Amino acid sequence: MRSQWECLLENLGCWRGSFTRLSITGEMLEDIPSETSFELKEDNCTMRQVVRRFYDDQPQDLVLEYRTLNKSTTFFENGAFSQGSLQFAPHAEFGAEMGLIYGDRRLRIIPIYDPLGAFSRLTVIRESRNDSLPKILPSPILQPQELLGKWQGEAIKIDADWLEPEVLPSMTEWKQDGDRLIMTEQIGNQQITNITNPDAINSQILKFKQDDLVMQTLFLPDRATITCPIAIAPRQPIRLSISWLLEPNVNQKMIRTYDVKGAWTSLILVTERKAL
Repeated sequence: MRSQWECLLENLGCWRGSFTRLSITGEMLEDIPSETSFELKEDNCTMRQVVRRFYDDQPQDLVLEYRTLNKSTTFFENGAFSQGSLQFAPHAEFGAEMGLIYGDRRLRIIPIYDPLGAFSRLTVIRESRNDSLPKILPSPILQPQELLGKWQGEAIKIDADWLEPEVLPSMTEWKQDGDRLIMTEQIGNQQITNITNPDAINSQILKFKQDDLVMQTLFLPDRATITCPIAIAPRQPIRLSISWLLEPNVNQKMIRTYDVKGAWTSLILVTERKAL
């Protein structure tokens, strides 16, 4: 695998879009136009990153320059990445940014938990690079029916100790049984099955139990989803995941996991195609 720095370079350029702040049930609270640029300086060793957000048409910039990446940020070869908490600790804010990239489009989703462990904030960032798409157009919410069927592909797993990535076969199958949706996911030898029911008030949400945590899948604009606990607690494994339906028959997922001690353990990038 290429170095983490080389993987970062897949994000070079200017990404235009918006930071959309949502409630934890999917209602849009705020949409802030943005430009995020990555420029490699003349020494070829320093990255200059400018995050510009427009509040009432007035830009506010956050400028970062760095020569190395810390362990809280992990990249895949196509430029997809995640950065976030390395350790869950009670009475502290917890969260992670997970970013997928598809050509000149990026999707970043950031769930945040408050110091009491409740899912409290959600930001979705949709971007296009270098004017490849002059405007992020409104996109319909992903519908569960679009995921029905069997999806097969591969998963690239990077462990927290940054050993060489492991490539594993993957399969996800969605079935409908009356009002219930049954999702089976297998990555390598690990398999989980979730039986979900649409929320009685908001059909945009599916709820289910995983281990001892109550989980929810929230369907988002741009045919994306986030699956995460409604609340987190000590001595419980944590699994945060996002997905993006890139094409009707191509889906990508990112999964970030923590163990029972609250330590970050792995990051997984899954790309699957719908079986005919």
